[in-house]
Amino acid sequence: MSGASATRPQITLKLATSLDGRIATASGNSKWITGEAARAEGHRLRAAHDAVLVGSGTLMADDPELIARTDPPPARQPLRVVADSRGQTPASAKLLTTLDKGPVAIATLETTNLDHWPSHRELSFWMLPRDARTGSISLPELLNSADRAGLKSLMIEGGGRLAASFIRDGLVDRIEWFRAPILLGGDGLPGLGPLGLEKVVDAPTFERVRVKEVGVDLWESYVRKA
Repeated sequence: MSGASATRPQITLKLATSLDGRIATASGNSKWITGEAARAEGHRLRAAHDAVLVGSGTLMADDPELIARTDPPPARQPLRVVADSRGQTPASAKLLTTLDKGPVAIATLETTNLDHWPSHRELSFWMLPRDARTGSISLPELLNSADRAGLKSLMIEGGGRLAASFIRDGLVDRIEWFRAPILLGGDGLPGLGPLGLEKVVDAPTFERVRVKEVGVDLWESYVRKA
């Protein structure tokens, strides 16, 4: 299996969590963890990237549009990408009913049947091989598709397992972390899935390069340490 292109997009992981790193309560409720000012900054981050990426679990749970709502509106919307190895994105998903607002790509396995998805000039499919380790789509091949699409920057917006996969593979270059002054507890849903670490020394390391107050929330920026 080929690796990611040397010219792969720069990858940002965007997180919006409680102080204890949770993105939702145990019941899945997540609106709204961060305040209005932080959400506005999140939309500006979307507009600043060529593409935004979510996993199918986040799409099924939240049904996001992933449109960048800025004032003024951006000159062009980022490509909205969903990583969906099981082909479960419904045709009624907001991403697919708002194709007039901006393009969408579905990254799925090369064996997936596409018949249940609409044919539209703004909808493309990235047909990818399976990663033998995870059973999901190959992240290097996803990034190769992104490179072929001319993408220079991509922001991951959820979910935790997808983010963890990119972290494990050393593919996250920057983290933009919005932290709300609330606690959701250990039964809340974590912002990052398992990394399979046995030793602290093996933990991926990032350097904090900025801290900024946005309304009641804290915005921290990190870059990956070589």
